[in-house]
Amino acid sequence: MRTLVAIGLLAAAILPAAAQQEYPATLTGHAVLPAESLTPTPADAPAAMKVSGKFTGDTPARLTSEPTDGAELPFNGQPLQGFSGIKTLGDGTYMVLTDNGFGKKVNSPDAMLMFHHVKPDFKTGKVEILETTFLKDPNKVVPFLIANEASDERYLTGWDLDTEGFQPIDDLVFIGDEFGPYLVAVDRKTGVVKEFYETELDGNTVRSPDNYAVSMPNPDGKMPAINLKRSKGFEGFAASPDGKTLYPLLEGPIWDADAASYEKVDGTEALRILEFNVADRTFTGRSWLYPLEADGHAIGDFNMIDATRGLIIERDNGQGDADQACADGQTNACFDSPAKFKRIYLINMDGVESGQPVKKVGYIDLMNIQDPNGLARLGKREDGRFTFPFVTIEDVDRIDETHIIVANDNNFPFSKGRSATERDNNEFMTLEVGDFLQAK
Repeated sequence: MRTLVAIGLLAAAILPAAAQQEYPATLTGHAVLPAESLTPTPADAPAAMKVSGKFTGDTPARLTSEPTDGAELPFNGQPLQGFSGIKTLGDGTYMVLTDNGFGKKVNSPDAMLMFHHVKPDFKTGKVEILETTFLKDPNKVVPFLIANEASDERYLTGWDLDTEGFQPIDDLVFIGDEFGPYLVAVDRKTGVVKEFYETELDGNTVRSPDNYAVSMPNPDGKMPAINLKRSKGFEGFAASPDGKTLYPLLEGPIWDADAASYEKVDGTEALRILEFNVADRTFTGRSWLYPLEADGHAIGDFNMIDATRGLIIERDNGQGDADQACADGQTNACFDSPAKFKRIYLINMDGVESGQPVKKVGYIDLMNIQDPNGLARLGKREDGRFTFPFVTIEDVDRIDETHIIVANDNNFPFSKGRSATERDNNEFMTLEVGDFLQAK
């Protein structure tokens, strides 16, 4: 895939880095879904799915431990946690997508995949789950063996797919997967898989080590054809406002084995925004580069706000407010690697040719949100600021001309970003960012 790196380097040489402006953001609403929020499994799901988190420990003890209602692993039911995508429905409710489970393929074969219709009430601070739809593949559209292969309904789990972004279009929900990476379409009402696509870029199939077609060889065999790091597939998954085009965004840069280099712009890693034609069900061959601000950064979500502009979350891997950072020699009740970089960028693709970097117009800093009216329900500060110090912030969408909604993926039960001693909840916040949304 030498051509990918060549295109990226050429683009970097001819396009100067765009000046970036920080725009203010003011908190206008804050609602919280408690971390220990579980849902029962469907009646026709295999018995093994009724208890989740059995494979998360270092020993088989999880397989025989008595399940709890969220206090300790394993869990009696399925956690609602880990929202990895959001879509505004226009009536004060939203669709959200639950992440793959417990963070890895190997520990999530009992974590069921699902999306939800939710209603945050910013007056009371509570979040209502209106409906949950579980993903399943009874017609065997998915071209590989799944965890529930022997069952009739064939419910999908975090062993099968890592669902990180989605777009509802007509009667389908198109979902971006991080493992393959794959693009999957499911029925909006039933969650039944209807379509499945591998990822194509510049005439090559994009594959991570978790792609079903990749197998490790014997010592004298041929190395597997992989060009993407594990867990760096589709993380953002935008759509044009007319629903005719999808823009899947990889979380990691493409690897060129011949050049022994990841794709870069101005010496810094860059990610690919691909283009998928919904009518033809094909990757068009066009793509753009999203330049990261530093190597090792990741993106959390991607939604378009008009035909050429979109919102992208870019983050570091830190968690926790810097005010609670560990002092020298301190190891308990503190953050050893606090959050420093948690931003939402506004990008513009207008006039940008395929293979070139998109324009990063400006950003809002999620570690510097203004809260003059004291609306924060957690993380209150005396300086009038509000921070969103989570390791994974994976939900952003526009509500109207002046407001956006942002939510975190709490990686239940593992992440601790709001408090160094307590599990993260699922937090939804609305922000007034009128100037930001008008920027071009």
